[in-house]
Amino acid sequence: MAGLFGKVAKFASSPAGQRAIAKAREAASDPKNRAKINDLVSKVQRKGGQPPRTP
Repeated sequence: MAGLFGKVAKFASSPAGQRAIAKAREAASDPKNRAKINDLVSKVQRKGGQPPRTP
């Protein structure tokens, strides 16, 4: 039985996988989605979304 990576690789090379990859690339290139991702990353970097401390 193929491992997880093998299954993912097989899906990625299938027509459905290619459609999913194209849709993900399109979503990632949208400026609004990029802003959402940046906001999420900054929240995670602040230890779980806690507001930053003010000195």
